Amino acid sequence: MSAKLLEQIEQKVLAGERLAPEDGLYLDESADLLTLGRLANHVRRERHGNLAFYNTNIHLNPTNVCVYRCRFCAFRADLKAEKAYTFTDDMIRVRVLEAKASGATEIHVVGGLHHQKKFDWYVNVIRVIHETWPELHIKAWTGVEINWFAHLTKQPYEWILKELQAAGLGSLPGGGAEIFDEQVRAQICEHKADSQAWLDIHRAAHELGLRSNATMLYGHVESAQHRIDHLCRLRELQDDTGGFQTFIPLAFHPENTNLDHIPKPTGQMDLRMIALSRLMLDNFDHIKAYWVMLGEPIAQVALNFGADDLDGTVVHELIYHDAGAKTPEGLTVQQLHRLIRETGCEPVERDTLYRQVIRDGAQWQIGEPLSKLVNA
Repeated sequence: MSAKLLEQIEQKVLAGERLAPEDGLYLDESADLLTLGRLANHVRRERHGNLAFYNTNIHLNPTNVCVYRCRFCAFRADLKAEKAYTFTDDMIRVRVLEAKASGATEIHVVGGLHHQKKFDWYVNVIRVIHETWPELHIKAWTGVEINWFAHLTKQPYEWILKELQAAGLGSLPGGGAEIFDEQVRAQICEHKADSQAWLDIHRAAHELGLRSNATMLYGHVESAQHRIDHLCRLRELQDDTGGFQTFIPLAFHPENTNLDHIPKPTGQMDLRMIALSRLMLDNFDHIKAYWVMLGEPIAQVALNFGADDLDGTVVHELIYHDAGAKTPEGLTVQQLHRLIRETGCEPVERDTLYRQVIRDGAQWQIGEPLSKLVNA
């Protein structure tokens, strides 16, 4: 029976048909890794040929002080903790000027929910970045942060997002989704914005013309059923709005967290999640292998397991490194090119909105959408 079911799933994949939740559950629990990778690589090649994408980006985590105490988080700090910090406007400007000097096209902004900061402080972070260098795309504030801002202001999500857009916000990252199942969330991130709030916020963003990313945190207390449910809920929202750009499976790093008794996901599980995501999310253009989380070798293999994007240079990332990630704190463009070319793929620089970046020395400009490049 299992061989016949796998054959039926393969026929669906090759015909470009949507996989049912029960198909995904079988693939997650029973399909062998190489078959899963082969099918996902077929989809990836059909969509993107041998191109693999990256961007030149820099991270800004303006504060690690956080009102929540998520069990999986090693980044947060109490207000008076020794490691607690909060950026000033001048510190933000220094980071933006560093981004400009390095040729970055994006700044990725997420952080703690500082209970002594009003909504205006978070808006000001965006405004300072935008006024310092207007050309820099600002991808900022997860659904959890937007939910917190709504709590602070007692305003609807649409109002919050419009205020941030007016200050310079360009798009939303995908963090905070974790696992949508509420029983799992109660174990790992109690009191945090619930799954419906996360989905509602991204729906509101898409309706305002903001693009966003999506994530899933795997390898902790969830099961295959929870993972497939998560992917199907994302797929359903994407059917409605088309506003998601890329999906990033995120491996749980237990070190320095309150769940440090859980073993870290294996490389095999990482590749399974990449492949499963590519097969289930037929309406997502891109699947990202986040090298900071995966490590460079697994990220390279992931480019043949359904992923088409390695993220970027990722300078100053703190959240995963605080959780024990041993990857470098940033890669050069040359290093990214080498990683991609060693897999047999051709590197293409993109901006946040998945348009080609064309460079001429220190200058850069935005070119065509990547879909036109693939079909050329």
